[in-house]
Order: sequence, then structure tokens, then C-alpha cells
Amino acid sequence: MGFLSGLFGKKNNIHEPVENPFMVDMHSHLLPGIDDGSESFDESVEMISGLVALGYKKFITTPHVMQDFYKNSPENIIPLCEKLNAVLKEKNIDATVHPSAEYMLDENFEKILEEGNLLSFGPKKYVVVETSYLSAPPNFNEYIFNLNIAGYSPILAHPERYTYMYDDFDKYKKLFDRNLCFQLNLASLGGYYSKEAKKIAERLIKENMVNFVGTDIHHTRHVGVMKFAQESQAFAELTKLNILNNSLL
Repeated sequence: MGFLSGLFGKKNNIHEPVENPFMVDMHSHLLPGIDDGSESFDESVEMISGLVALGYKKFITTPHVMQDFYKNSPENIIPLCEKLNAVLKEKNIDATVHPSAEYMLDENFEKILEEGNLLSFGPKKYVVVETSYLSAPPNFNEYIFNLNIAGYSPILAHPERYTYMYDDFDKYKKLFDRNLCFQLNLASLGGYYSKEAKKIAERLIKENMVNFVGTDIHHTRHVGVMKFAQESQAFAELTKLNILNNSLL
């Protein structure tokens, strides 16, 4: 933990770490070899084992779906998820992995939505979406509207990381009021991405504008980042909110 403290700053820590109350992680990159996450089943198992030790029991894994980079679909995501569950069972790891995706709001997404080929999860048909970190898609509101009309409940992944909203917090409020859920990355609480992302994450918690949290884990080293985040004052405040992760059990 010494390395992480030096990296993120000791003032992030509270005296007594708060126990993790979240049993479901609804944003992760656990399926090997299909995006920028896990590279092998061994790494996937190591990542999951580390998170199970932190209290997680169920994982909704969300590989990237991007037009120009990751052309994943239910056809390759579901079988790989089934294989990973078989490996976990073989190794007696008490956890389950469920297939979904993290969809980039691009032209390809329009086609996927029209075809009804989205991997949603939960009773409200949740769908995790993301945008470029630097600029919003020109038809952002239209995407959200079309998802709602089609019966889905969109979740915006890691809103605290989108730099195009940093200049005006009202941009977050306007999106949040459009029937769009916000999912906070736990790593942001420790300043893993940037000081500004940490600041926005803390503001979202203060304003009660967080519906879900996720590890967004890509590699084994991120398990330590999750441990560090749980020692932050912001995490303690987060646990007081009505976070919906455990409704997905």
C-alpha cells in the first residue's frame, strides 16, 4: 500500500477503512483477449479472486464495443463468459460472471440498437454506455432518448472522466435529469485517473448523483487500486447513498 499512498497521496485515507458493501460489480473487463482488459483466463481468475476477497460475488462483465476497435457482440461475448464461469467452477471460486458490454455511442451503436442486439442486464434492462473522453457525440441526447423509448435503462460509465464536462457541472445535472443513470469508477476516489476526475467524483457523491459503482477493472494490478479506494473518505460517503449494485444480485 505504500506505493499507492505515494502515488495518490496519503490525505486520501481515512483512519478506519470502510467495509465494502457492494456484492455486485457491474463494470469490468474480465473476458480474456477481446478488448484492453484481461489477456488470459489465468489473469481473469486472478482478478476475480482478488475482488472476491474484497466482498464481490457477482460480476457483470462489460467488454468494449467500439466501431473501429472492438467489434464484440453477443456471439463472442456469451460463449467466452460461459467458458470463464466453467473455469471458476473448476477452481472452486465462489463467483459468477454475467455477459453484457460497454457500448461506445457511435454510428455502430445506432445499428446495434436498431437490430435489438444489445446485451442488457437486470430487471430494468440496463445498458452501459460511454463516449469519447474529450468530446460528446453530437446526438448524445438522441441516443439516450432512443434507448429509453426502446425500453432500456442507460447507464453512463465513469462520468467523472469526461473532460468535456469539467468546465460546467450543470452539464452533469442536465444529463442526470434525462433519465440517465451515472456509474462512478471506484478508482477515481483515490485519484487514479487524475486530480480533476477525483474532484468530480467527490462532487457527484456530494450531490447524490451516483446510481451505480464499478471497478472497471482491466488488469490484476487494479485490485490494489480498489483496496486503496475503499480507504478514502469519499468511499465512506458513497456507502451512505442509495447505490443500486446489490439490486442486481
